[in-house]
Amino acid sequence: MAPYTAFNFLVEIRSLVVGRFSEVSGLQAETETEDYQEGGRNDFVHKLPKVTKYPNLVLKRGITDSTDLWQWHQNVITGRIQRQNGSVILLDYTGSEKWRWNFTNAYPVKWVGPELKGDSNTVAVETLELSHNGLSKA
Repeated sequence: MAPYTAFNFLVEIRSLVVGRFSEVSGLQAETETEDYQEGGRNDFVHKLPKVTKYPNLVLKRGITDSTDLWQWHQNVITGRIQRQNGSVILLDYTGSEKWRWNFTNAYPVKWVGPELKGDSNTVAVETLELSHNGLSKA
């Protein structure tokens, strides 16, 4: 089986306009461990699982006329936190869904606007960083 390419994906966020993003990072889970030395055992140390942490998801896309992501973050600033569930969806070359990572109870914690330069012709990109309560595979 050939691996899937990383450039063909979608992001869905419930009750917000779904947009194509140029980059998603933060699809990660890390379980912390605690060392436990068992008395009389000198050949290894037990590694006991503790809490699992999920870093923020970072979504990047070209700025469009849609202000939904901007407004979602503005609501957080004014204390109106609206948590949303969503998905990052990996597609194959035919556009069929192959992997779906669901995230829960997300809300924006950071919005970054584009770098504006008079001597550049690059796309104006906005970045939205989402805090969430975990990932699951659908």
